Amino acid sequence: MVRHSSRIELKQSAYKNNINFIRKKIGEGPVFSSVVKANAYGHGIEVFVPMAEKCGIHHFCVASSYEAEQVLKACRDDSQIVIMGILYEEDIVWAIEHGIAFFVYNFDRLPVTLEAAKKAGIRAKVHIEVETGANRTGMNAREFPRALSYLKKHRESLHFEGLCTHFGGAESTSNQFKIDMQHKRYKEFLQKCKEKGLMPQIRHIACSAAALAMKDTVYDMVRIGVAQYGFWPSPDIYFAHIYETNKKSDASLKRIFSWKTDVMDIKEVKPGEFIGYGTAFQATHPMNIAVLPLGYSNGYPRALSNRGQVLIHGKKAPIVGLINMNLFMVDVTHIPSVKVGDEVVLIGRQKNNVINVSSFTNATQLLNNEMLSRLPAAIPRSVVK
Repeated sequence: MVRHSSRIELKQSAYKNNINFIRKKIGEGPVFSSVVKANAYGHGIEVFVPMAEKCGIHHFCVASSYEAEQVLKACRDDSQIVIMGILYEEDIVWAIEHGIAFFVYNFDRLPVTLEAAKKAGIRAKVHIEVETGANRTGMNAREFPRALSYLKKHRESLHFEGLCTHFGGAESTSNQFKIDMQHKRYKEFLQKCKEKGLMPQIRHIACSAAALAMKDTVYDMVRIGVAQYGFWPSPDIYFAHIYETNKKSDASLKRIFSWKTDVMDIKEVKPGEFIGYGTAFQATHPMNIAVLPLGYSNGYPRALSNRGQVLIHGKKAPIVGLINMNLFMVDVTHIPSVKVGDEVVLIGRQKNNVINVSSFTNATQLLNNEMLSRLPAAIPRSVVK
């Protein structure tokens, strides 16, 4: 099999550590739903899902029916899938036939779902997403009583599996007043369920940030995205944890992700010569340059031109010149005996040094999630111990 220009490794022991940490925070009761949208935040659905199942996770949230199909191919028969985002009308029967649950965020979807459930001859698993203040997707308070009546009337075909909402910015303490307002509104929807005599099987509103920092938002299920991959949702959530545990620092969440490539070529550059496109970098002294076989088409941010670093032989090698579509160069003058084929760490640890995703995101104004989720699916992923 021919090789790709880079590779991603996922560390099973680090993931297990993260699950144990989050479990301690949320308790043993709630269902732990692993959010694997955006190709498992760039980690790779087909490799990551079995990794999660090995740690006792059997519930997965995705953003589309396309992603649901990817999880379906990778997961065990007893794992559950919920589509939180787009489900095209023509795919509803498929979802029902495969036991896949989905969010319903307006009333009009219910009659369509009923028709699909009857066609499939299987009860549809419906999660009603309600509008509490994020103003993205969510059923409004006007439609909700009508929806409950409809669910009650057609309960033989429509299973009211969940009632949920999405917090708009739970990772920031400056948004706390908004999150409190959203939670209050969610409780009002729950009260309507009680009045109608139709309660959901699963109540769920907590994302990573809420699950880690707001115990009162942890109901029957939590939807954990970024935290399971080893990232604190924000400095606010990290410092809230530090304050709560009375620690000076805490490395409880561990990154599971490493991105690697290899030295493609070595160049000797004379003083006064330019490196790469244009005149972005000019050598002021004799230099040894390593050429690396990836660039911005492989998800490596062009904004790191002349400012990023990689690890070779455990030492940091600065990027020199502009990052190209599929090549960039690093200075290895200070690293003796670098040769073609040597391993290069783009993200992760090598010997005693580390390159974090944050070193990309701080320099490029990208979010951690944005940086990771942009990594091409074509880069091969594998699991290491």
